Amino acid sequence: MYPKLKLSQHSQQGSALIIGIFVLTVMFLIAASLIRIVSDADESVNQEVWGTRALFSANSGADAALAQLFPVDGTATSCTDVSSTWIPPIGPGFNGFHNCTVSISCNTATVGSVSQYRINSSAVCETGNCAGNSSSSTCLRVSRQVEVEARGK
Repeated sequence: MYPKLKLSQHSQQGSALIIGIFVLTVMFLIAASLIRIVSDADESVNQEVWGTRALFSANSGADAALAQLFPVDGTATSCTDVSSTWIPPIGPGFNGFHNCTVSISCNTATVGSVSQYRINSSAVCETGNCAGNSSSSTCLRVSRQVEVEARGK
């Protein structure tokens, strides 16, 4: 019915080359996508670690401010006794606060004989080339803020 088409050996040359190039191109695109996914996951873990570090630094700054505001001996204090910065401890056992700075503010409101204090602790942790306002791709800067309210007499 239909005549058989016989392709000569010459007309079939080169098709394997085109298929090979196509397969290599697809494999390259898959490999590039996997590399990008792994890189994004690594960056996400870094953000999470430094964010946790900043949160714990802000919590520690608020705790230090509360300790200054309400000393153990029970002496009367005010917001003027609270330091505006908290300097994290330095040493081999305190690596969690590395490259973190903590700023503290304290406000008070008195109603009758009760004073209410509001402590705001803000921590900034950074790593990489963050000199000045650098927008370098090696700079990772994370900040967290904690607000604590307390009442005293």
